[in-house]
Amino acid sequence: QVQLAESGGGLVQAGGSLRVSCAASGRTFSAYTMGWFRQARGKEREFVAAISWSGGGNTFYADSVKGRFTVSGDNAKNTVYLQMNSLKPEDTAVYYCAAEDYYISDYESSYEYDYWGQGTQVTVSS
Repeated sequence: QVQLAESGGGLVQAGGSLRVSCAASGRTFSAYTMGWFRQARGKEREFVAAISWSGGGNTFYADSVKGRFTVSGDNAKNTVYLQMNSLKPEDTAVYYCAAEDYYISDYESSYEYDYWGQGTQVTVSS
């Protein structure tokens, strides 16, 4: 069984920065792709960013976070990070880490990922 554990969420003022982290543990696991989704209260879960080691380390971002968020990770350690800068109140959400150990074609689809963390709250005050 694979477990994903997020850390690093919290409360920050608009314009500030936060970094959230996620580490996979459990059975022998080698992630092909790890990513971040978020879900604001009353809204559906949405894609934020992903890094694909099966794709040579390519990164992918939602338009709403391009230029402000950076996803990175360590494939050998099955860890992924999301550096969030210039945060806005609309970034407030629970941020979930996701991972998959097979090739996926649609990084933005939550259905492509088999493994999920419990989520970490990020709150941006205005």
